[in-house]
Amino acid sequence: MSSNTTTDAARPSTSPSTGTSTSTVLGGEHYAAELVAAVRAATVAAALAAEVWFGRGDKNAADAAAVAAMRAELLPAPFAGYVVIGEGEKDEAPMLANGEELGSGEGPACDIAVDPLDGTRLVQEGLPGSVCVIALAPRGTLFDPRDVFYMDKLISSAPARGILDLRATPSQNVRRLAEALGKPVTEITVAVLDKPRHASLVAELRGVGARVVLAGEGDVSAAIDAATPGGRIDLAMGIGGTPEGVLTACAIRALGGFMEGRLAPQSDDQLRLALAAGHDLQRVLTLDDLVASDRVLFASTPVGAGESS
Repeated sequence: MSSNTTTDAARPSTSPSTGTSTSTVLGGEHYAAELVAAVRAATVAAALAAEVWFGRGDKNAADAAAVAAMRAELLPAPFAGYVVIGEGEKDEAPMLANGEELGSGEGPACDIAVDPLDGTRLVQEGLPGSVCVIALAPRGTLFDPRDVFYMDKLISSAPARGILDLRATPSQNVRRLAEALGKPVTEITVAVLDKPRHASLVAELRGVGARVVLAGEGDVSAAIDAATPGGRIDLAMGIGGTPEGVLTACAIRALGGFMEGRLAPQSDDQLRLALAAGHDLQRVLTLDDLVASDRVLFASTPVGAGESS
């Protein structure tokens, strides 16, 4: 599928950074230019608002600023939007709430998956890597992971389709991908979130000879790198946020990559909520399960490299 990437110069007076910003837009060919521009503008506004708090030690203030800026841009946008995936519930942080309606009501009816600030701790500590992200798909096509905030994920580029399997071991998947890409296992680079829960995963990957890149945050960015052919990351795996998982699925779908997921509650309370909601925790979710349409629109803008209007 085709994609559209937009790059502009960055010179916001409040930005702590220098250089150029890149707002990434995927799937723009599926929607009217006015709506694509509005969605992109929402991520840019959120990034600029979060930048004011860059390195100031208050991640909730940064998140709240990003949420308010993104909401202000989306409210008059030419669509009828319904938030299916809102970030913030698991951390009790500011959020665009599940079930919130956005847009002018004129234009296509869309599900919304949104993370106004993916990487709040990075902004808090003045570190690069955070992004402001939103995805749209036709109404009723986004997976709703009600009451489950974590997901085990396996993500790569197009050659992995029909090759990788979340039910296989990490070692098996690395070997399979190496064969599909035509290179040795020692040249396979795997992105994993730097969390205690991944200690055994990292040990297994390094044990088989793969190169592991640990990320403190930035679930979505690492996944997009993995799904982009020829990028620095070949594979992303491990347990991360479910909201980020659905957002990621929209980008992967637009890129033509591979993704599987499986819900992964991280506490007894989360397990009870998941079972009460009727989720099958053994089910491997494909891209078709996570976003049941090719008509996706994904936009993201990095924080620390925003742009003036």
